Amino acid sequence: MLARRLQYIGHNTLKNGNIRSVASLVPGEPKEPNVKTEVPGPETKRLSEELNKITQSGSVQLFGDYDKSIGNYFIDVDGNIFLDTFTQISSVPIGYNHPEMLKVFTDQSKLKALVNRPALGVFPGDYWPGKLKSVLLSVSPNLPNVMTMMCGSCSNENAYKALFITYRKHQRGENIDFTEEEKASCMVNKAPGAPHLSLLSFHGAFHGRTMATLATTHSKAIHKLDVPSLDWPIAHFPQYKYPLEENTRDNKAEDAKCLAEVEDLIVQYERKGVPVAGIVVEPIQSEGGDNEASPEFFQGLQNIAKKYGAGLLIDEVQTGAGATGKMWCHEHFGLETPPDIVTFSKKMLIGGFYHSLDERPQQPYRIFNTWLGDPGKIFLLEAFIKVLREQNLLEQVNKTGERLKSGIFQLEKEFPALLNSTRGRGSFLAVNASTHQLRDDILERLKKKGIISGGCGDHSIRLRPSLTFQEHHADIFLDRFRQVLKETK
Repeated sequence: MLARRLQYIGHNTLKNGNIRSVASLVPGEPKEPNVKTEVPGPETKRLSEELNKITQSGSVQLFGDYDKSIGNYFIDVDGNIFLDTFTQISSVPIGYNHPEMLKVFTDQSKLKALVNRPALGVFPGDYWPGKLKSVLLSVSPNLPNVMTMMCGSCSNENAYKALFITYRKHQRGENIDFTEEEKASCMVNKAPGAPHLSLLSFHGAFHGRTMATLATTHSKAIHKLDVPSLDWPIAHFPQYKYPLEENTRDNKAEDAKCLAEVEDLIVQYERKGVPVAGIVVEPIQSEGGDNEASPEFFQGLQNIAKKYGAGLLIDEVQTGAGATGKMWCHEHFGLETPPDIVTFSKKMLIGGFYHSLDERPQQPYRIFNTWLGDPGKIFLLEAFIKVLREQNLLEQVNKTGERLKSGIFQLEKEFPALLNSTRGRGSFLAVNASTHQLRDDILERLKKKGIISGGCGDHSIRLRPSLTFQEHHADIFLDRFRQVLKETK
């Protein structure tokens, strides 16, 4: 049925030493990677020098030719063709230049919404309520309200405000009026108007680079150096032993230890006069090393949050929109009720957060900015969701993920001195290199063989392909990954 609905193109790829015919979900994809120059090539080097004269650009790896990049292939300005398993830091949902995405702004009304970019909090277009309902709420994690934002950091930053506002609402009870003392004291950053409250986060977490999100980010020192921050509680996230099935008892004990620490910290901060208004957590710690935790851990975390009247915010900025084989990663956890807040961005193309009615501000302007997102992005999201459903991409993610994960497990067995701890859900996967230096070397040599991948944590290699990444793409990746490992001295 699926094949009859899609425009496929056929080409050949390597599978166990044999050429086999495959079909791509994105028409026009190259057959395989093709690196013609050194990496980075001369044009990327020239542009890097030009850019660095204008702005600090030491993070730039390659300049892309976005007219030519297609599907799961990133083509750089030197004409090199890379199979992209990282997709702009986990942000391209269905590949480059997908035909359904390219159609979006051929519609004049959508183009005008993009060009005129309304301040959505005060002058939205007549289409806005309908689009929030038919697009964003159609994929909601069973939460009734949504607020849109521009990016992951601002989604979390504003969601944090919702946690604090709701916590204070509960403290006030029936009285929703603000006192004159509260109004005056908040203007000079003093209590009671600016109350002493905190959010609990986890070692290894990444939630953004704005001020409050940075206070809950603990993955790399370079993010935080020289920036004043807040004395908020930080608990340890489970650190599992692998393979999981061989370490059930130890990992269960790790869950219990981490949950006990969470509860202890909440009690400590209550005694310090800085109550925990919310718990902020990623379903899989991404920048921190693709650290995963069990459904039982997250169920226990939700129970603790409810026990102490703290909101539970699950940050799905990187894990959301189908990458783990479900629309939302936390759907794997069997939570008793939906989280209070779920934040999103990246593959969702627009930022924002879903929330319960309890987390809804009672007064206007409490959570507000000029744009509150971008209507152009919701039209792109609409096109993505259409493709997601028509092509059954969640099923594809699970098939591809199984091929990738089993293949990486096999490489781990073949090269045990180099790799360990294969993990993840769907195609949202990672494996550890034995050292930080080896990880970085593997990523560089993969790039020279036409594969873009990413690192996270101290020594992890992570995969973040688009949802149109298929089994034949996985085979190409695994073949070239094996070449790199075999050549490692």
